[in-house]
Amino acid sequence: MLASRSLTALRSWPSRTSASSVAAIRRFHLAAPVRLASPSLNQPSSSFVQALYSPVLAPVDPEDAGLIIENTVDVDTAEFKDAANRMAGLTGDLRALISKISLGGGPEARKRHLSRKKLLPRDRIAQLLDPGSPFLELSQLAGHKLYKKDGKADEYDDVPAGGIITGIGRVSGVDCMIVANDSTVKGGTYYPITVKKHVRAQEIAMENNLPCIYLVDSGGAFLPLQSEVFPDKLHFGRIFFNQANLSSVSIPQIAVVLGSCTAGGAYVPAMSDEAVIVRNQGTIFLGGPPLVRAATGEIVTAEELGGGDVHSKVSGVTDHLASSDQDALAKTRRIVASLNRRRPPYPNAHSHFIPMGSETSLAPPVEPLYDINELGGIVGGDGRRGFDVKQVIARLVDGSRWTEFKEFYGPTLKCGFARIHGMPIGVIANDGILFSEAAVKGAHFIELCSQRNIPLLFLQNITGFMVGKAAEASGIAKHGAKLVTAVSTAKVPKFTVIIGNSFGAGNYGMCGRAFGPRFMWMWPNGRIGVMGGEQAAGVLGQVTRDAKSKRGEEWAVEAEEKFKGPIRERYESEAHPYYASARLWDDGVIDPADTRKVLALAMSIAMNKPAEQTKFGVFRM
Repeated sequence: MLASRSLTALRSWPSRTSASSVAAIRRFHLAAPVRLASPSLNQPSSSFVQALYSPVLAPVDPEDAGLIIENTVDVDTAEFKDAANRMAGLTGDLRALISKISLGGGPEARKRHLSRKKLLPRDRIAQLLDPGSPFLELSQLAGHKLYKKDGKADEYDDVPAGGIITGIGRVSGVDCMIVANDSTVKGGTYYPITVKKHVRAQEIAMENNLPCIYLVDSGGAFLPLQSEVFPDKLHFGRIFFNQANLSSVSIPQIAVVLGSCTAGGAYVPAMSDEAVIVRNQGTIFLGGPPLVRAATGEIVTAEELGGGDVHSKVSGVTDHLASSDQDALAKTRRIVASLNRRRPPYPNAHSHFIPMGSETSLAPPVEPLYDINELGGIVGGDGRRGFDVKQVIARLVDGSRWTEFKEFYGPTLKCGFARIHGMPIGVIANDGILFSEAAVKGAHFIELCSQRNIPLLFLQNITGFMVGKAAEASGIAKHGAKLVTAVSTAKVPKFTVIIGNSFGAGNYGMCGRAFGPRFMWMWPNGRIGVMGGEQAAGVLGQVTRDAKSKRGEEWAVEAEEKFKGPIRERYESEAHPYYASARLWDDGVIDPADTRKVLALAMSIAMNKPAEQTKFGVFRM
């Protein structure tokens, strides 16, 4: 039967007619990067997937969907309860932080913004999206404690969300990448992290074939950091390079000028396929009134120089003249409706969507048998605590069923086929350190998924590959290289979630950021780095001890510990998920309980891009 377009709620969106933007923005934001319209959290998840696409669902015999993963979790033990409490503390901290970030530049900045009869950026997004549709917000912690105030080691220049909101939502039935400047944060100027976040959004748009909508309200580059914003390959100019190349492959670029659009930023609307501007509010100019006066002596107002009437009636830089934010957003929805890009109702609808000769079947979504809220008690908040990763998988996949691959070979890497909200997925999850057998097994499984056009999900909890004389003799380097090669060259959509540790070369073998996952998230208990703090302190301590020994010097235990302490602290600090997410080493930190729905959205979004054929390089045998 055909699915309806109703959608279960995960989080509340602000109303389109909300009287209080501040109150609306509080409702808008919670820790998960998914925003849905309805307030209910308890409807069957089948309605959630129905809004992702309207497929003809293929009936699947439960036995054919895989074997049920047996539940081995005892929620009544003290150990489980202690772990659950630790995770609850971490997720509580995360929600509080993101709630603060979602308010933007603070009360005075919001008040000033609203006094100009402008909608707040999150309210703009809310009005742009289809009612009841999800918004997958990205990189919410961008810029968090990233820029220290001059001369103050422990104080930071606050740049909430990096001064820009990015995410994927549905507009007039089309999945779109939305990039919205937040002029309540430093006037919407571009810090280095703002540029990086903007460019990352365009990268995601290219990978997933998403039209881009730019809600422009920016003062241009943040001049005190111009050397980190302007000249390099991936700096400010890359935004316009990406716009041109996105348009060249028929990915629409739409600009909505809702405020200032100055200097190089003027090229955002000028290089868009279509542009909207708000009269007496939006302005576009390469040089503003002060620069014009200094250069030419001409005295002119911003509206006279580059306002809506000038660019819609005289210069032709913009194509649509709006009377307000609301009018501009309504016009934008009509532009998107005219793109003729409504996605296929289900993956097999068009031969170009899935390569000829392959088949992708969607099944009716089935809730996991076990409570996803138990993930906190399974994983806990301590990276040194081991856990059975199959119990994590059982709470993420449909019916808690999967078909495990090579169950008894290379057991420290779990591989298997499953479904999430009816969509097929190949799961690769760490259950210990990577040995040669596990690496070969992982490479084999990636080959299978690539041939069958099945997306890959990597669940990282890895301290690295096995080391030592026996491991090297067994060929751990060449076998690990097989896994890294397979991960690097697989063209099916890849998704990575760091559910524990992500250290060393294990990060590479499990599709870390450098290996091109479509999306990558961390849980708040996650850690990422070249190695753990204790290991780093041990290695550097040993190097120092050996050097002293060669010089005939002794090293007291107290002195050694004093040496190691700061190393541990630094590595622990830099491995923290907030530290990583602030620098865009991932696409966000998420509550474990939201992982299944976040993955469903991401997998659905990836369906917008035609599948590519995988070509593997040489595997050293």
